Amino acid sequence: QVQLAESGGGLVQPGGSLRLSCAVSGRTFSRLIMGWFRQAPGKEREFVSAITTSSGTTWYTDSVKGRFTISRDNVRNTVLLQMNSLKPEDTAVYYCAAGASGYYWSESNYDSWGQGTQVTVSS
Repeated sequence: QVQLAESGGGLVQPGGSLRLSCAVSGRTFSRLIMGWFRQAPGKEREFVSAITTSSGTTWYTDSVKGRFTISRDNVRNTVLLQMNSLKPEDTAVYYCAAGASGYYWSESNYDSWGQGTQVTVSS
């Protein structure tokens, strides 16, 4: 079982930036798909972005393309989500998740989840 620890959330004004970090332990980091999901109040959790730790292949949901960048550090066993040009609609609890392979956009593909970190975009 892999353990995930997120950090980096907070309050930011529209147009601002935040960087989320997810530290991974307890599993071979180089053979994972790492995903970021988010859940806004009153809404279902949704896919945001994912990356394969081996090749660095990335995916993004359309609403964050060009604004968010996912990356991984295979030395520190960490996955980062750089979020720029933030909008109020980005406000949500953001979750880091780990899986072995498969459909990166589906929650069912991931068997380990972090506790979540709050991101609030407001003036």
